[in-house]
Amino acid sequence: MLMKKDMNKQNKPDFGKVAVLFGGNSAEREISLESGRAVHAGLLEAGIAAHLFDTRERELTELLDDDFDRAFIALHGRGGEDGVIQGALESLHIPYTGSGILGSALAMDKVRSKQIWKSMGIATPEFIEIREQDDLAAIPDLLGFPVMIKPVHEGSSCGASRVTEAGQLEAAWRMAGRFDDRVMAERWITGGEYTSSILVDELLPLIRLETPREFYDYEAKYVEETTSYICPCGLDASREQELGNLMKAAFDAVAASGWGRVDFMLDEEARPWVIEVNTIPGMTSHSLVPMAAGQAGYNFSQLVVRILETSLVWDREKQGDRI
Repeated sequence: MLMKKDMNKQNKPDFGKVAVLFGGNSAEREISLESGRAVHAGLLEAGIAAHLFDTRERELTELLDDDFDRAFIALHGRGGEDGVIQGALESLHIPYTGSGILGSALAMDKVRSKQIWKSMGIATPEFIEIREQDDLAAIPDLLGFPVMIKPVHEGSSCGASRVTEAGQLEAAWRMAGRFDDRVMAERWITGGEYTSSILVDELLPLIRLETPREFYDYEAKYVEETTSYICPCGLDASREQELGNLMKAAFDAVAASGWGRVDFMLDEEARPWVIEVNTIPGMTSHSLVPMAAGQAGYNFSQLVVRILETSLVWDREKQGDRI
């Protein structure tokens, strides 16, 4: 097995000219800009011919005009993480990193993800989709308080809020509705917050998250310096392996592939509850996959090269022909 510290000294595949797709138009644009720049720098450090490509500023057909060989997708949120850009790249016959169309679309849809997990017996908090204002009245009896209100198709906790009483429901629903026309309510789980990062066939070390804020929201993720990232997470090795395997099963269940992150909770009785799958997690200075990869022995440049290698993987059943 290749030692991670020697990876940059080994012969790497000829990736050709690589477009780092970043920016875009989603609510997570600023995070994507930061992720893309970091990825670009990491690829250049590894000697790869990488170029930044802001999908808000340029047409995708320019990938063909400029003779790009493949794409590293560093777009977060809708338009980049939901299968849309993946479908466009497939139509252009340009290989790309990470999950295909189906896995991207399913993972981005929190309702569909949870329906799949429930059908497989994978524990995920109870939820309801709020289709109209009258649905709010059912939440106290069905889910109780506190409850999480959040958009169905957003990441980085955009539009999400913790609600502790009925009088707060409408405002939270309307705020989430500014980000998405579909909104859901999810039963609040009290306990420890964890994340499991997946890199091809490798389970990276779990990270436990602690924040003085109500939950690990946008501010805790990207702004505040008070969030603690505990890795090693403090669980014994066998328990960590068990939970990692469960999160990989949740990842596979929504047809995700290549790399990504699964967020979950351990309640007060140490029972795991899967929250969501991220198929293009952040790659910023605050981001979790680089932290977990660092604990596993990868530096940032090695990590982004390993992710880029997922663009070489050919999964005909899930993604069809791309070249």
